Amino acid sequence: MKKVLVLCTGNSCRSQIAEGYLKHFAGNKAAIYSAGVETHGVNPRATAVMAEDGIDISDHTSNNVTEYAGINFDYVITVCDNAKERCPFFPGNAQKFHHNFPDPAKATGTEEEIMKEFARVRELIKEYCRDFVVNHL
Repeated sequence: MKKVLVLCTGNSCRSQIAEGYLKHFAGNKAAIYSAGVETHGVNPRATAVMAEDGIDISDHTSNNVTEYAGINFDYVITVCDNAKERCPFFPGNAQKFHHNFPDPAKATGTEEEIMKEFARVRELIKEYCRDFVVNHL
């Protein structure tokens, strides 16, 4: 079974959303993990926006990448430039992928406007994850 790590800065939004969709689209084809170079806790808005699309990430935890040092990943996907720059070395032959998604946690405005940005970013990540599973898993 392939092992995939999604890496972001704080493992609170983008990597959590990607983990949810990769698990959804990959099914039993891969073991999916997410982590951050820091941990900021899972953003409640990320959980809410995923629930709107029928994906439950309410049991996800915010993990530090160092927790997975002993896992030989097949793929490492960075979902923000900061994580790409700070990504630790992974032994083995992990293929690295990168896509800098906007950070919905930085959205400002009314709650409705903020959630609209979370939904917009969710759709970008959803499409990326669907394509990743089709092309690599």
